[in-house]
Amino acid sequence: MNPTPEPTPMPLHADLEEVLAGGARPPVGRYRLDLATGDWVWSDEVFAMHGFEPGGIVPTTPLMLSHKHPDDRSRVDGILRRAAETGLPFSSVHRIIDATGKTRTLAVTGQGRRDQATGQLVELFGYFIDVTDVQRDAAAREASASIRASAENRSVIEQAKGVVMVIQGVDEDEAFALLRQTSNRANIAVRDIAATLVHMFSGPNVTEVPTREAINTFLADPTAPGDH
Repeated sequence: MNPTPEPTPMPLHADLEEVLAGGARPPVGRYRLDLATGDWVWSDEVFAMHGFEPGGIVPTTPLMLSHKHPDDRSRVDGILRRAAETGLPFSSVHRIIDATGKTRTLAVTGQGRRDQATGQLVELFGYFIDVTDVQRDAAAREASASIRASAENRSVIEQAKGVVMVIQGVDEDEAFALLRQTSNRANIAVRDIAATLVHMFSGPNVTEVPTREAINTFLADPTAPGDH
């Protein structure tokens, strides 16, 4: 094989941009694929990503595809086939099951190289990036944000229920039922109904407590123009 030139910048798949957005530096390895022979050349990092000792196996396309997650295998195969036909830069994020049975998430970027004399596409080259930990950290952040948002939603709904209980003279279950009925009728989320209701009592421009009539009017039609 001829020496591989330094890769030019490759466009990133949207999923790849997302998983790398946190600024982490995941493990990166290089590869080359000879399109005439089907032989792969992996750097030590790519062997490790697949759960092998460097040089421990002979990397081939069938072997590589056998390690792809079953749900991602056909998609990755299609990406490789198109890249081998066009040589255009590509990037993708997919899962693999390494030699130890561990599921990893890898990003791959690549492009083709053509023979300067014939113009024939002769190889693909690029990078594998192990983004398993990056995605795990992102998932943890999303889960934490979801928990915080859920707690905030519960808090404002509890406040709104208290408002309805006092104004309407009903118990907690009846107050929530009224909020839910308003939500269903107006096709507006309960948390948004609750937030507006609480704002009517505690917003920065509130100078007097809303009347029972004003609350009833809002619950009857929260989309109608008003001071809320």
